[in-house]
Parts: sequence; structure tokens; C-alpha cells
Amino acid sequence: MTAAAGLSEIARAKVNLFLHVVGRRDDGYHLLDSLAVFPAVGDVLRAVPADDMRLAVEGRFAAALAGEADNLVLRAARLLAEETGAAAGARLVLEKHLPVASGIGGGSADAAAALRLLSRLWRVRVPAALAVRLGADVPVCLAQAPARMAGVGEDLSPAPALPAFGMVLANPGIAVATPAVFRARAAGGAGFSAPARLPAGWTDAAAMARDLSAIGNDLQDAAVALCPAIGDVLAALEALPGCRLARMSGSGATCFALFDSPAPAAAAAAALSRPGWWVWGGAGG
Repeated sequence: MTAAAGLSEIARAKVNLFLHVVGRRDDGYHLLDSLAVFPAVGDVLRAVPADDMRLAVEGRFAAALAGEADNLVLRAARLLAEETGAAAGARLVLEKHLPVASGIGGGSADAAAALRLLSRLWRVRVPAALAVRLGADVPVCLAQAPARMAGVGEDLSPAPALPAFGMVLANPGIAVATPAVFRARAAGGAGFSAPARLPAGWTDAAAMARDLSAIGNDLQDAAVALCPAIGDVLAALEALPGCRLARMSGSGATCFALFDSPAPAAAAAAALSRPGWWVWGGAGG
């Protein structure tokens, strides 16, 4: 596709296969240990050249962003132009297919997609330190590849070798605020976990699910206490035929289930239907 016709990027969901809270910085930000993967589902961002910068949002979850005059996509675009000296604009259209405030990095993925897309449109490089200025999850979403996350999320290292596997994602249609989950966890007296010990890789989904089941998501119990519907999602996923592991991603409310391959995951997702829920199934990463 030519620049004149426009370009597009998919902003894939970021799923935390496990998440440990391992400490807290003096500024209050929590230190994490996590393994992130990017299943084959996401928002879509399109751009065509223009003299100024404008963003339109459409799709199932567009209304959730209607009140944001300066969301992360526009912030990413303006910061990239400022840092690279690009004297250009763009007409941006975001197709919002992922639920908002749902623990799968939607806003960060959209910002990262804007950086990738506009670097192509404007023919500039994304400065190495730019992504983290937009948020701790933006660097991993910029690479959009499996990675081990440390620090506040910005310290990336290679993931273990992953097998082919399937995944079902389900969200009950309720937004969960990350700060509220951390506050609820602290109020419950939860301490810090040690970083997880992972193998160099897994040969199949069963082995991966077995090892991941021995570790967890330190935010899950607090999120379920705040939003009991998350527990309903987890129960529904665990009951799906072929489910190897069900767990919450990030701070919720989206949860995932691991399957041996994409086909049974897609079939399970098709059979999982609840009023108001968002459900997807397919290749896990």
C-alpha cells in the first residue's frame, strides 16, 4: 500500500501469562515480573498523510474513548513529530476492537501502533527512549513480540521459547482501574513475590500451562474482590473443553484460557456467549 493510499497497523492485545509484584519504588510505582504474549487480535490503526493531526475512533468500543480529547494515539503522534522534527501530519482512524481498561494493554498497544505506523508514513526512526515516555507498557507493545517484563514493565528480556498454542480471551464488559486493584491488594496485606523461575522454553502447550500453573497473577484476588464478575469469567473459561489454564491478565478484567492449538480455542470461544461479554479465540502468540 502506498503512502498516498494510507498505511495500517494492528495493535495486538498484550496478555500477561503470569504477573508477580516483586517490590515498590520510592515513587510508589510497583516493580513487576511478567511474561507477555500477543495473541492474534487487536485494534487497527490507519493513517493517511495530512497537513495537521486528527484522530477519529470507530468500532465496538469507540464510545469508551469519546471523552478523551488527547488520548495516547495523539500523544504518541505529537511526541514522535516533536522528537524527530517531522514536519508532517496525519489523518488517523482507530478501529477500537479491544475493550478499554481491561488488562490487555489496549491504550499502550494503540500508542505503540501509532509510533510504528507514523515512523513508516513519515519515514523516520522511533527514538529508543521515546516509547517509555508514553507509558511503561508501550515498549513491549512497540516490539509486539513475546517478552519477559521487569521493572515497572519497561525492562524487557527475551521470553522462553514458546510452543504453538491457542488462547481464549473473555471480558465481562466491566472496566477495572489498575490503581484501585493495587490499593485493594495493599489493603489486604499482600506482600511481594519473588521473580518467577522459568525454563528456557516449552515443547508444547501442556508443559507451558503446567509450569505457569505453579505461579500466578498477584493482582487476581484483589481484582476479583473488586469485580466479582471476573470470578464468573474464570469459572466459565475453566469449564471449556480443552482448557489447560485459566487466569486473569494484568489488572483485569480480561481473563484468558490456554489451549493446545488455535482451532479448539476458536471453537471454545464460539461456544462461550454471555450478554455483554467480549470473547475471542484463536492463535495465542
